[in-house]
Amino acid sequence: MPRAKHVRPESVPPRSALRRRPTEQALFSGIYGLVLASALVAALDATGEKADPGPDALWVVLTALAASAAHGYAHVIAQRASFDGATTTSRLRLVLAEWPLVAAVLPTVLMLLAAVAGWWSEATAVDTALLLNTVALFGWGTWAARIAGYGWPSSCRAGSMDMLIGLVIIMADALID
Repeated sequence: MPRAKHVRPESVPPRSALRRRPTEQALFSGIYGLVLASALVAALDATGEKADPGPDALWVVLTALAASAAHGYAHVIAQRASFDGATTTSRLRLVLAEWPLVAAVLPTVLMLLAAVAGWWSEATAVDTALLLNTVALFGWGTWAARIAGYGWPSSCRAGSMDMLIGLVIIMADALID
């Protein structure tokens, strides 16, 4: 007797769509985290003030945690508003899915902590973090466009637009300080 083929209901998305969603979320949160880290490290590095990279690193981490929790909770509120009958566990997953935002600030935090250890000055740590984050914005933006199906030229343009955000932060840091 031949086996009946399993027919997937129309309401269930294919497995590839289920796998792609977390990647999109990770890219979004990662890019957001890089911009957040760059803006914070630039704002916390005030010229003429005593260098204090330890508390600056702590502020970057705490702000990233608060931003990721707020963004995840906004998803929970939106889900609740749409009368989706999701369980508490899936709502917790929505909040925890923002981990790439926190992970994206860690290189900046490590550079500030290297300044605490005396490996370099806070100004060097800030400049290095801004440069690294700007290059990472290009990479993440290019990667996101490639995942979305764009060709290399279009993906590099998208990455350049993301990198432009980092360059604006660098210019603002130079002009404000």
